[in-house]
Amino acid sequence: MLFFHPMDFLIIIAFLLSLWAQFRVKGTFNRWADVEAMSGLTGYEAARRMLDRNGLQDIPIEPVAGSLTDHYDPIHRVVRLSEPVYYERSISAISVACHEIGHAIQHKEHYPMLALRHRIFPVVNFASGFAPFLLIAGFMFNFTGLITLGILFFSCAVAFQLITLPVEFNASSRARDIMVSEGFITNEEERGVGKVLNAAALTYVAAALISLLTLVKYIMISQSRD
Repeated sequence: MLFFHPMDFLIIIAFLLSLWAQFRVKGTFNRWADVEAMSGLTGYEAARRMLDRNGLQDIPIEPVAGSLTDHYDPIHRVVRLSEPVYYERSISAISVACHEIGHAIQHKEHYPMLALRHRIFPVVNFASGFAPFLLIAGFMFNFTGLITLGILFFSCAVAFQLITLPVEFNASSRARDIMVSEGFITNEEERGVGKVLNAAALTYVAAALISLLTLVKYIMISQSRD
């Protein structure tokens, strides 16, 4: 029962959705990477302007190797953009760059969901590492206490992914509003920006769905054993 359960059918569907989302985000990025923004800004230039106009002149922007490796580091307070985003002048480049700046602005303004995610990260990091071992041992030895503890630990990881969803959507919303108001993109180009950011957001939705369904599966197995 630990290795196969009726819930696995839904989990497989969610996994396929996740694969499709990853394929879509790469395809959408590549599609709009060929469309140069009318503003002529590179990803770096758009990100730098967005930081400066929001009082974040002290946050540096660094290029990093890889594709779609862009992120905001809240510990060192630095924005890291993949080289295709950092140097290119495309709709994809400035969309991804400004999304990451959205996280920096969230950090500055103490956006509640971002603050909560940062606060629980050490607990989640610890709990998610032990959860699989607790669950396997609990089911193998029919030890209810270990199963319950494993489910609680796994719940922390699920909660983290669910909290991540509003953080990502809010960062994208901030980015789109500022990009239009500051003239980084035209109203016509906003369609392309939306496609790039929405495709990226779908990967987070799919990952959260897989984790949530897996948690439900463990709870159902535990209850059936009881």
